[in-house]
Amino acid sequence: MLNAANLVTIGRIAITPVFLWFLLNCYQAGEPINWVLLLAFVAIAATDGIDGAIARKQNTVTKLGKILDPIADKILLGGAFIVLSVLTVMPWWATIAILVREVAMTIYRLVVVKNKVIPASSSGKSKTIMQSIAVGYFISPLNHWWFNASFDLGYGLLYGAVFLTWYSAVQYFKESR
Repeated sequence: MLNAANLVTIGRIAITPVFLWFLLNCYQAGEPINWVLLLAFVAIAATDGIDGAIARKQNTVTKLGKILDPIADKILLGGAFIVLSVLTVMPWWATIAILVREVAMTIYRLVVVKNKVIPASSSGKSKTIMQSIAVGYFISPLNHWWFNASFDLGYGLLYGAVFLTWYSAVQYFKESR
């Protein structure tokens, strides 16, 4: 169970609260420190691909990994959405819309895990990538520098993330039937 891939995933889960603390306490709109926060976010998010690559290369894909990997994503992204909303960088409606889906899918996965493990689908991976891009943009100083009252790129990314989040939920339910 504790192979290299699962240890990477567990490490991602363990480091995420530290990152969220720094995000909450160090974020300053439009300031260079946000590049450091963005780099930390990207590094943590990148381990999502690393653990999967390790598992496939070493042929050590496990049920535990299939359960922990999406949970690690939800902790990182859900936590970042919450912190950015607390900091009033991101609107609460988007955070709530995303978290409701994420919590529901996690509960659904845990309920059906005795019968089958629901692996990540392509729509779920697209959703995670879009959420990561939106969070990354809102963390970066670009969010402050490029703000335009007529068109805000951040909100375009956010609408896309919310749409893909709910679209992937519908896909999961269709595929699991």
